Amino acid sequence: MISSKIIATGILKAIGVLALTAVVLYFIFQIQSVIIYLLVALILTLIGNPITDFLKKRLKFKNTLATISTLIIYILIVAGFIMMFIPLIMSQGQNLSLLNTAEIEMSSSQLINQISIFLESHNIDSKLIFKDFKINFDFIPNFLNSILGIVGSFGMGLGSVLFITFFFLKDRLLFIEAIRKLIPDAYNIQILNSLEKINHLLSRYLIGLILQLFIVFVLYLIVLIIFGVQNAFIIAFLCAVLNIIPYIGPLIASVLAAILTMLSNLGNDFQTEILPTTLFVLIGFWLVQVIDNNFSQPIIFSKSVSSHPLEIFLVILIAGFLFGIIGMVIAVPLHTILKVLGKEFFPENKIIKLLTKNI
Repeated sequence: MISSKIIATGILKAIGVLALTAVVLYFIFQIQSVIIYLLVALILTLIGNPITDFLKKRLKFKNTLATISTLIIYILIVAGFIMMFIPLIMSQGQNLSLLNTAEIEMSSSQLINQISIFLESHNIDSKLIFKDFKINFDFIPNFLNSILGIVGSFGMGLGSVLFITFFFLKDRLLFIEAIRKLIPDAYNIQILNSLEKINHLLSRYLIGLILQLFIVFVLYLIVLIIFGVQNAFIIAFLCAVLNIIPYIGPLIASVLAAILTMLSNLGNDFQTEILPTTLFVLIGFWLVQVIDNNFSQPIIFSKSVSSHPLEIFLVILIAGFLFGIIGMVIAVPLHTILKVLGKEFFPENKIIKLLTKNI
């Protein structure tokens, strides 16, 4: 029989493990900003590795000079975005009524009145649709204050990320050597091979994602320009960024584009101008999604991570059901990592063989 002393020892060990786990989770929560900096730096490192290698091999740069040059490229890209968007936001922000809550409320009421008149003209009781309809815009000043706070800390975050990225790029071989010494010899080769393949595939995935978003942005911009929507550049950019969220993002982008299109045409006749223009923009956005979902996205992602389009779709769908939007965003990279690890450690498994035959 098991003595009471052994049972008590087991209970104490379990309590100790739970307490230690709670402390670790609390510590991680407290340093979440640092973890985010590390993750962003890791992503920039994955993207920057091919650039650094090109500078060292083709242009014969020294390691430090190649690393600094890669960081300068990142800084120039960020500066370019800032210089491009600040003038646009300042000149077009008034049209979008981003800072005037009273104007937003008045514009929304005007739009609802126009929709009500249109519905009444078609014998539809608008009171049933807009009964007790009231939007509270008091949240906007608080939201803008939060945005200003984020912008204020952006400089420190950017500096931290670039500093970490510099050493990740510069001392990449040292980090690999340290990992080699820490892991058991029996798994040394498998883990190092996995890291190399994961680095290669995720770099291709991130480049593919940027390419896909750029294609969607250009197509959105063309649609908005064709139908004369104001602030076309900003709207197309926002809607393209939303495509990072698979399947749900494009739906949100379509709704956002429809609302901004109607607001930008306020003052015109609803039936002959606002409604047709909004419908044409929605149709254009849906055509862009058809092109993206059936051509650019499957081709780019299936090639970049060596996975079948149906496999990617199912992985994103399952991750969405289990973990929501965040799960959908990280589904493909995480699936790629698991596939690489599975091939290295369980190469004879039939299912893994089937899933990783192209890796």
